[in-house]
Amino acid sequence: MSLVLLDGALLPAADLALPLPNRGLQFNDGFFETLVLINGQLRYAADHAARMRWAATTLHLHLPAALSTPAGLEQALRHLAEASGLAAACRLRLQLWRGGGGLYTPGTAAAHWLAVAAPFEAGPATAARAAFAGSIRTHFSPVSFCKGPYALHYVLAAQERAARGFDELLLLDGQGHVAEAVAAAVFWLQDGALYTPALESGCVAGVRRAHLLRVAQQRSLPCHVGLFPAEAVLAAEAVFTANVAGIRPLASIGETPLAAAHPLLEALRRWEAA
Repeated sequence: MSLVLLDGALLPAADLALPLPNRGLQFNDGFFETLVLINGQLRYAADHAARMRWAATTLHLHLPAALSTPAGLEQALRHLAEASGLAAACRLRLQLWRGGGGLYTPGTAAAHWLAVAAPFEAGPATAARAAFAGSIRTHFSPVSFCKGPYALHYVLAAQERAARGFDELLLLDGQGHVAEAVAAAVFWLQDGALYTPALESGCVAGVRRAHLLRVAQQRSLPCHVGLFPAEAVLAAEAVFTANVAGIRPLASIGETPLAAAHPLLEALRRWEAA
């Protein structure tokens, strides 16, 4: 039997009844997190909790107390994973939305939340064939760092990726700077340094992105975070994407071949695992 958590209450998915009116459905007034729990432990729990606090503050939402700390977040989601028989390897989707009704002006800062669980499958290990997206651009805004407000951008990008037959697409911002992949951060290696786009490109503030930057800095690997043209990625020694599901190197971008293996990429994998 499939189970869900609605505002902390465990119930069968078949019995789920969302409260109406629903500002999440009506106005996309909220955000979501995608999380991975392995052997009862939530990966990057502190980074998820920090991004949730940031999103709640930006959207003027009261973050539910059960989700407001890394320990509380892990405890709540472990409860769902264990009840679902998925504590060994679980992928979780946590959705938060503002309560109440009204039109654009909200009447409350209280939030509802829903968590669903599914078996976790690591991302593909094989190198990806990629291209630059042509149908959609990212846009920097006060809410572009969190998941949810611009989800339709990634739906359109994923449709383009499927239609063009690529494994991955890299999104550019309105000025032509590299931003991110469809559902992952993008990094590249050049001249002994790690590069990734700044949040001002409109990319999501990914939790794996934050973790990789911390690990690299702790190991004294030079890191450059900024606004970079597409040509910078095409000239890189190696390019890879990263999210909670894994790290995936790119074999090519369009007609430009890339190295699927690189000593610094292997070092980053080891450092993360240490």
